[in-house]
Amino acid sequence: MECTKVESGKYTVVLREDGIIHLVWNPHTRIEAADARAAMAAVLDLAPGNEYPLLIYMTLTASLSREAQAVFNQRCATRIALLGTSPVDRILANWVIGAQKQPCPKRFFTSAHDATTWLLLPDTTVDS
Repeated sequence: MECTKVESGKYTVVLREDGIIHLVWNPHTRIEAADARAAMAAVLDLAPGNEYPLLIYMTLTASLSREAQAVFNQRCATRIALLGTSPVDRILANWVIGAQKQPCPKRFFTSAHDATTWLLLPDTTVDS
């Protein structure tokens, strides 16, 4: 599998050779609904007709609007790991995870290694 990349002013989306899509939000980004829709479109465009695990780097995200949060509840991946480092990152991730019924398993991590390990688990061993 070849590495494929899409860049925007607020994020980068990469389908890496290990089969994980990485969505990296730039630090201090205020994520609005239009940003979330564009990022999700980029994720879906990288994998037309297929779903891959998704690792979202959200470290130092400034804010996430309620409308953007709703966009992130669409089905776009087999499972989603949210990666952050601060208590604010954890609060934002918990808000996304706990807001409504999730279309796929989602978890928050502070370690990229742990997130990647979870994303690559066989489907039968992934819990939400």
